[in-house]
Amino acid sequence: MGSDNQYTTSKVQKSDFTQGWKIAFIIAGTGVSLPVLYLGSEIALRIGFTKALIAFGISTFILTLLCFATTLIGNRSRLSTYMILRFPFGQQGSKIINAIIGTSLLGWFSVSLELLALAIQDTLFEIIGLQVPLYSIIVVASMFMTVTTIYGIRSIERLANIAVPILFIFLLYVLWLTVKEEDALVQIMSYVPSDSNMTLFGAISTLVGSSVLIPVLMADFSRFIKTDKQSLIAVLGLAIGTPLVYCIAAVTSIQTGELDIILIMKSYKLVLPAFFLIFISTWVNNATNLYSTVLTFSTIKSRISFRNLCLITSLFGTVLALLGFTNYLFEFLDILGVLAPSISSIYILDFFWLKKQNYELKDIVPWGKKGLISWATGSAIALMTYFEFFQITHAHFVDSFLIAGIIYYLLTRSIYKGD
Repeated sequence: MGSDNQYTTSKVQKSDFTQGWKIAFIIAGTGVSLPVLYLGSEIALRIGFTKALIAFGISTFILTLLCFATTLIGNRSRLSTYMILRFPFGQQGSKIINAIIGTSLLGWFSVSLELLALAIQDTLFEIIGLQVPLYSIIVVASMFMTVTTIYGIRSIERLANIAVPILFIFLLYVLWLTVKEEDALVQIMSYVPSDSNMTLFGAISTLVGSSVLIPVLMADFSRFIKTDKQSLIAVLGLAIGTPLVYCIAAVTSIQTGELDIILIMKSYKLVLPAFFLIFISTWVNNATNLYSTVLTFSTIKSRISFRNLCLITSLFGTVLALLGFTNYLFEFLDILGVLAPSISSIYILDFFWLKKQNYELKDIVPWGKKGLISWATGSAIALMTYFEFFQITHAHFVDSFLIAGIIYYLLTRSIYKGD
């Protein structure tokens, strides 16, 4: 991974293989950010601590199973997600899927930008009593993230490699401060909101949607890992890191009654160190979001330079943040939970059953009509179950995954038979 060769359209060579635990830390680092902390707090305050723990556990289990499959695809094919998607969806058809992925990443960029701006605003007010307009912070923060993405993402990643483990330790320290208080643990465990419009299923759906792109994009990481076993170890970054952050956010929010991380830390008189660590973690994660977004969109419009596409993408993300996109976060995540599982289903089935775990670049066709039909149909039906026109499994992300997979199997059945 230290090489500048990112193998965008070719297989990773042995000289650039790395250890699974290193990738696990990278994936865990993506969970230590403001959106994840915000989700953990919001869900716990809306459905209660016990139900929140169940939601954290079930959603993590679902995503871990998906990651186990897609990480093996990346490890065994040694190809990027961008190239893997070309096999079931075709060279041109995969651009449609990449547009969905790119738009989703852009949404995450906007959410992280807005939440970071709110944290900066709260910190400035708490530390020096200065009230700065949110829009100005969003614009300035976006400029810094954009410049970082274009010119200095490698250097800030090195800083994040130090800050993220420290932030994990810091959050565990805050957790200890919370539960050591007399009767605190009993009160937290028994917390139930007086009024809530969120169900346990709704919470699970939101959490699956929040991280469903990780299984889809897992091959980008696992293609660099030495062995199957080590690639499965890398999934522990999601399986352990993300629910741990959810739980810490849930406990501290219930104890303090606050949703905003800076106001939570104010209760512990830890505003400045918390802000510093969270700022670095969220900054690098969002710069990485922007970088991934630009790379994804570049597969659709390759004639635009990386720099110009970065500026255009950043502008759109900033406008969304200025319009308060975070207010629609849960709806955004639910729609992701409809569109993305079907992508995973199709390319898991394509690799393990149709292509017999053997991807050859010469086999890519211009349009993978069967894959596109399966994805569109599965997503459309799951969207109807989401809006409750009718129900199948009562879990629209499961509907999306199963229906797309079944349709793809039926459409390609003649190939299985060797006809």
